[in-house]
Amino acid sequence: MTARITKTASVLAIATLTLASCANEDPTATTTAPGTGTEGAQGTVKIGTANFPESEIIGQIWAEALRDAGFDVEVTSGIGSREVYITALEEGSINLVPEYSGNLTQYFGDLPAGADEDAVRDALKSALPEELEAGDFAPGESKDAYRVTKETAEKFNLVTIGDLDNLDTITIAAPPEFTERPYGPEGLTGVYGIDASKITVTPISDGGGPLTVAALLEGKADAANIYTTSPALNDDGEEADLVTLEDPENLIPPQNILPLYRAGELPDGALDVINSVNATLTTEDLVSMNLRNVGKERAEPAQIAKEYVADRK
Repeated sequence: MTARITKTASVLAIATLTLASCANEDPTATTTAPGTGTEGAQGTVKIGTANFPESEIIGQIWAEALRDAGFDVEVTSGIGSREVYITALEEGSINLVPEYSGNLTQYFGDLPAGADEDAVRDALKSALPEELEAGDFAPGESKDAYRVTKETAEKFNLVTIGDLDNLDTITIAAPPEFTERPYGPEGLTGVYGIDASKITVTPISDGGGPLTVAALLEGKADAANIYTTSPALNDDGEEADLVTLEDPENLIPPQNILPLYRAGELPDGALDVINSVNATLTTEDLVSMNLRNVGKERAEPAQIAKEYVADRK
C-alpha cells in the first residue's frame, strides 16, 4: 500500500473556488455543499489529537484552515497515546490525526537505523495498512530527545546518548509507551551498548511536559524524554537549564509533521487544504506556539491556531 501524497493548493484558492461554485448553483437544486463533497463517507472532517499540547495545536490549525475553506470540522482532543488514537482512526470515530513520520513508520513497520527523511517517506509508503493514507510531510518536525540537567551533564561528562553509560544507574522520565519504542531502553542497549540492567523508566503521562521536567529538576530522574519543540520550564515559568544529548547513531529518526487519515473518508479538497498549511509549518513555528501555550501567556490551542492561520493569509 502506498501513501497518497497530493500536491498542495492554497487555502485561499480552495475557498475562492468553493464560493464561485456556490454562486453558480441553482438554489433549488439538490447539490453538495462546501465541505460535504466526499471521496467516501459524507461530510464532516473529524480530527483527533493525541494527549499533549502540540498535537492539539496542530489539529486546531488544520481545523481552522478547513473551516476557512468551507468545510465542516469536529475536533476530539486528548484521545491518548498513538496506540489509542490509531485504534480510533481505524474504527472510524475520527478520520484524521496529526502524526510524526518516524514514529508512525516504526509503529507499523521497520525503519532502517540511521534513516533520513527520504528513507522514512519511502518506508512509510509500504508500512501503512490499506485503510490508512498519509499526506505531505511538513518541513517542521518534533523529535523525541534525551535531555538531562546541565549539572548532570557536567558531573558525568554527558554529550551523547551513549554517554549515559557513564552513570551507574539510569532512571528515565518518559511516557509509559516509551518502554516499547525502538529509541527507548531497547535502542539504548542495541544501538549504544548500554547495559539493560542499568535502565529504569519512570512513566509520566504528560508527553514530556511540566511533570516530566519537574521529575528531572527534582532529581527523581537522571534523564527525560522531552520533544525538541517542547519548552522545558521550571516552576517560575523560565526555561530550565537542560542539555539535549546528541544522537550520532541516529537512534531517533526524523519526525516531520504529517496528516494521517482514513482512505476515502475526507471530503474532496480537504487534504489539499491541510497539505497547504503543512507546506509552511516549520520547527520554529512549533517551538513558538508551544511556548505560547505552556509559558506565561497560557494561550489556548484554538486561539493560537486561529492567529497562525490568519497570519498566513
